[in-house]
Amino acid sequence: MHGEFQKIDGGLLSDRIRNALTDAITAGELQAGTALDEQNLAQRYGASRTPVREALRQLAASGLVEVRPRRGVVVARLTPERIADMFETTAEIEAMCARLATYRMTPLERGRLMDLHEDSAAAVEAGDVDAYDRLNRAFHESLYAATHNGFMAEQALAIRERLAAFRRTQLRHADRIRRSRDEHGEILSAIAEGDGELAAKRMRAHMLRAAAALGRYIAETVG
Repeated sequence: MHGEFQKIDGGLLSDRIRNALTDAITAGELQAGTALDEQNLAQRYGASRTPVREALRQLAASGLVEVRPRRGVVVARLTPERIADMFETTAEIEAMCARLATYRMTPLERGRLMDLHEDSAAAVEAGDVDAYDRLNRAFHESLYAATHNGFMAEQALAIRERLAAFRRTQLRHADRIRRSRDEHGEILSAIAEGDGELAAKRMRAHMLRAAAALGRYIAETVG
């Protein structure tokens, strides 16, 4: 693992460290209250402290870790209720984005969504969660842009950043990445039919199913 981390550039390195820590936290390997020392993590991942610091900053933004006086960075306690509230909120925002995007997107934007959907098939077949996560993020962010409402896109992206770690984690439950891709296909079908209300309904259901998958994953690994 150390060698793999050392081969990639600084930007990706912080992402890989963040993903590794996310998996360790949600799998219960790092318990709530555990202190995370920058130097120890740097040695563990064969990195300098800079990408480790960036990874911890991203985890703090997601609520997976928190900074405490005299204790430094520690693993936060996962509260299912808080996570559920966040997913419910993002489900409504993404539903709005899907509805507006249906009516406002250009043919080129629709084509990009279709291309991303097609590209994700290989990641699903390979069971590559990291690759699917990247394409999943691009799919949703393309929908935000297709609303042609800059403020709404900004808000959708901001809450997506808060939930990024949890959204990635839920993809690890059972065959969630396959079901996620199928749900994307249903959303695209509604968009192609020009039915914004149906696209919104399917997007809302897509997000709430992701929340349910996350709850099951945490219950199985931590509970």
